[in-house]
This record gives sequence, structure tokens and C-alpha cells, in this order.
Amino acid sequence: MWANLKKSAVLKFLVSSAVTYLALYLIYQFIVRRNTYYDQKFIGTIITGSDFILQLFDFKIFKVLQDRDFQVIGIDGSSGVWVGSNCNAISLFMLFVVFIIWYPGHQKSKLWFIPFGIVTIHILNIIRVVGLALVAKFAPTWLDFNHSYTFTIIVYAYIFILWMWWVNKFAGKNTTAK
Repeated sequence: MWANLKKSAVLKFLVSSAVTYLALYLIYQFIVRRNTYYDQKFIGTIITGSDFILQLFDFKIFKVLQDRDFQVIGIDGSSGVWVGSNCNAISLFMLFVVFIIWYPGHQKSKLWFIPFGIVTIHILNIIRVVGLALVAKFAPTWLDFNHSYTFTIIVYAYIFILWMWWVNKFAGKNTTAK
């Protein structure tokens, strides 16, 4: 298998990506998430961004912010949406970063493309929370469906589009530093 791994670029990419993602995921789950408040502070940025957008459209907002596992944003008159650790997109950032790191491409391009991808995924996640808050207010029976399917498909499709953009525009370039 190791001989095949060295010969096959696709297999090397898949194994390297999987091992790196697993390592990052375990560090996040068992160190960052359990032993720090960074996770909850990051969720606070999602709540703050969602609050800003909803107030731009003159919605009256309520928020419940706490240090651990319970942060809610909603439009007055609704039950709101709970934003927890699984909703903060950090695992999606890791997935995106791992794919870009292990896929060929110029290192200088990776230095701007990775932060660009993370920031735009974060913005899309804020828009997702805004959308879910609107659904919770105006069509609450559709909240679970939209959370589980609609917005999940949109976010993963966006990450796939970013990766395809990388593959088609930057991966063919020389990977050695100039």
C-alpha cells in the first residue's frame, strides 16, 4: 500500500487529507471545544453578525448569550434559533483548509486563498443563521427541514465551488516558491 501511496497522487491526497482532518478534528473536539471558551466566543461572532444583518432590515431581535453551549438569536415573536458548537462551521473550515493544503498549488496562492475561503464560509454561515431566524419567525414548521437540508446543501456546495475554483485556477501553477 505504501508503494501505491507514493505513486498515486490521488491516493496520497485522500490519505493525507483524511489523516490531517482527523487530527485537527480530534484536537478541536477534545482540547479546544472542551477546555477553552474560544468555541463559544466564535459562536458569539456568528450571533453578532446575524444580529447586525437582521437589524439592518428593522427586525426586533432577542439574544441569549452564555459562556457554554447555549446561544440563541431570534426575531421577536419567534422561538429563535439555537447556535451551538456544531453550527459554528469550524469543522467546515478545517475541511476546506485541509483540501487546499494537500492539493497541489503555489504556496503564495494558498496564503491568500485559505483566509479568503474561511472568511467567506464564515459570512455564508452568518447568512445561514439569518435565514434560519427568518424561517423560525415566518415558517417555523420548515425550520428543521431547512436546517438539515437546504442550508447544509448550500454551505457544502459553496465549499465544493471554492475547491473547484482552486483546482481549476491555482492548482496547475508551479508549486515551488519563486
